[in-house]
Amino acid sequence: MPERWRADVTARMETDERVLAWLATDLDGHLRFAAGIVVLTDRRLIGLTPDGTEWHEWRLAHDQALEVRDHAGVVHLDLFVAGVRRAGWHCTLGHNGAAQRLRERFVVARETPVAEGVQPAAAVSSACPSCGTVFPSDGETCAQCEPEPDRPPSPRTLFRLWRFARPYWGRLAAGFVLTLAATAATLVPPYLTMPLMDRVLIPYGNGVPIDRGLVATLLGSLFVAVVLAWGLGWARTYILSRMSERIGADLRTTTYEHLLHLSLEYFGGRRTGDLMARIGSDTDRICLFLSLHLLDFATDVLMIAMTAAILVSIDPWLAAVTLLPLPFIAWMIHLVRDRLRHGFDKVNRIWGELNNVLADTIPGIRVVKAFAQERREAARFRDANRQHLAVNDRVNLVWSVFSPTVTLLTEIGLLVVWAFGIWQVSRNEITVGVLTAFLAYIGRFYTRLDSMSRIVSFTQKAAAGAKRIFEILDHVSSVPEPAVPVRIETVRGRIDLRGVGFRYGNRAVVRGLDLAIAPGEMIGLVGHSGSGKSTLVNLICRFYDPSEGAILLDGVDIRTVSVPDYRRHIGLVLQEPFLFFGTIADNIAYGRPEATRAEIIAAARAAHAHEFILRLQHGYDSLVGERGQMLSGGERQRISIARALLIDPRILILDEATSSVDTETEKEIQKALDNLVRGRTTIAVAHRLSTLRRADRLVVLDRGEVVEIGAHETLMAREGAYFRLYQAQARNIDGSGDDDAWQTPAPPARAAGGGS
Repeated sequence: MPERWRADVTARMETDERVLAWLATDLDGHLRFAAGIVVLTDRRLIGLTPDGTEWHEWRLAHDQALEVRDHAGVVHLDLFVAGVRRAGWHCTLGHNGAAQRLRERFVVARETPVAEGVQPAAAVSSACPSCGTVFPSDGETCAQCEPEPDRPPSPRTLFRLWRFARPYWGRLAAGFVLTLAATAATLVPPYLTMPLMDRVLIPYGNGVPIDRGLVATLLGSLFVAVVLAWGLGWARTYILSRMSERIGADLRTTTYEHLLHLSLEYFGGRRTGDLMARIGSDTDRICLFLSLHLLDFATDVLMIAMTAAILVSIDPWLAAVTLLPLPFIAWMIHLVRDRLRHGFDKVNRIWGELNNVLADTIPGIRVVKAFAQERREAARFRDANRQHLAVNDRVNLVWSVFSPTVTLLTEIGLLVVWAFGIWQVSRNEITVGVLTAFLAYIGRFYTRLDSMSRIVSFTQKAAAGAKRIFEILDHVSSVPEPAVPVRIETVRGRIDLRGVGFRYGNRAVVRGLDLAIAPGEMIGLVGHSGSGKSTLVNLICRFYDPSEGAILLDGVDIRTVSVPDYRRHIGLVLQEPFLFFGTIADNIAYGRPEATRAEIIAAARAAHAHEFILRLQHGYDSLVGERGQMLSGGERQRISIARALLIDPRILILDEATSSVDTETEKEIQKALDNLVRGRTTIAVAHRLSTLRRADRLVVLDRGEVVEIGAHETLMAREGAYFRLYQAQARNIDGSGDDDAWQTPAPPARAAGGGS
């Protein structure tokens, strides 16, 4: 509990009375910033008046209720006694979670009074000093305030890639056999140096003539072994590299397809640049590891194992001396592994931040230049780049110590072998040929050992990338596909919303909403900003699923219908239409790629876009630029309408379709909309009355609830919420002189209105 309130609260508490939870408020009754507090004990609710001048207390009783609601960024906490509101507190939306938890604790404490001799739930708990959340014991931390620790990537994550390697198990087996054979072939030449030294060169030095047949045999065997090792190595590299590239391609495709099927809720908390980095650079890093480093690691392991076996077979004591550095190298690998794991995970995250800056700045370059913020954006990129450099420097510091130390140990091991081998030669325990073969094998052994130690870095990099990839693949969409989807052959267009509720986290946006929309009816959604209009549209489109209740299409719960099958019956026209880079024809046919040019032109004509398209240099084959930047706002909107017309939907969603264009452009768009809404169930969200003049009914929303339904004339005559909304907006326009913002269409009897 904050120190400033602790003494006052303690002075009002009884003996053995315990604090269960508390809420720090930051708004007074006039919604001005003011500090306050509400404290829940196992016996009472203690709180300051909204003006912060007087303390009040209420003994817990069964006829009490504590309600939490939020609207327009303000959380309201109200205490009701016997159905009558007795007190209220206010705070900003950041305290919503604490307010919800206080209410939940209140319900438990109210139903379990101390008088009954029952210890209340969590009565021996302690509370979080930040948000008031109650813990089971003093030693715990708040799960609401302390995020789950970001665990470093484990190399075990790489084993999950087997699901992508399984289809290529034949190539994998062939690659392993070739690796084994190529490694064995490379071990033949050092073995042949023993007879060359002991049976040819040393006897020749002692005056014995060279056996030319033996020399030819040995040199021929060396040549065959070298060529065979080259051929087997080439085949192995080719097969395994092709396999790893296909695994990487499958990984990218699977990740992207999974990403496309996730709900909008997932994208709301992610940055575009970070997702691009995961699918791009992270998968490339994994592919490089599989195609190059893992192959080298397998070769190194086989080479070391087979070399060790040959060395032991030649001379066990000399082999033991050769293997002496191995425990020290293994200990160093264990020492640096965790540091590299954390380091490369941070490198990947910072790299994602770099991509985020680019993904923000490049598409928004007009805004950057319009506000002359080039230096600011350059500074953002420079800071992110500096962080990336700093993290890499820390990783490189660890690696710069590790790698040379391994090399030093191997060099010392080589000197020890020389010394021990010379000592054995001097005692006639081994021949010079054996020592020469040993040194040849040791050179390869230590080279592979040094190479294998470097795999730690590449493994940790690949593990960090795999972790970020599987974070996407493991995420389950909040809009799941039904196990056995219901097929809707013919859609009439009736939509029923029954007790629909929806929450963004702890914030309730839509509450208990009931609405029936008849086939072919046009509904206009009006209300203040934050009243739930766009959320309702998102629910009907099934971008989100309701937290409560159900939405029915022709009597069928839309959650039982396949998402693509359901959405192909919906046409969506947004306030800011998004066009893809490509031709105008491609953008119009986006919902029906198989559409003919005649069908595309017909849709453009109906959308009143055909004329301006023909004025472009290449007509329907003209490029629109990224996000349609080569076209005006009205032209982009009419292409968006043509795109919706081409799929011939039974349900049409118009979300502020004309709010960002001028009066003349609006008239053109309105003509296109008249063609678009004809015969379709239409739900329109709009600021301007002109967009809603053909609406059969207007639905007035306030705080996520339907407060009025009816035609414009009926609602105006009622002088309720819609009337006040209409009058307030009309007064604003009269004062500003902005005729475009609010136009009353003729004749007045058909006027309809809305505000947001």
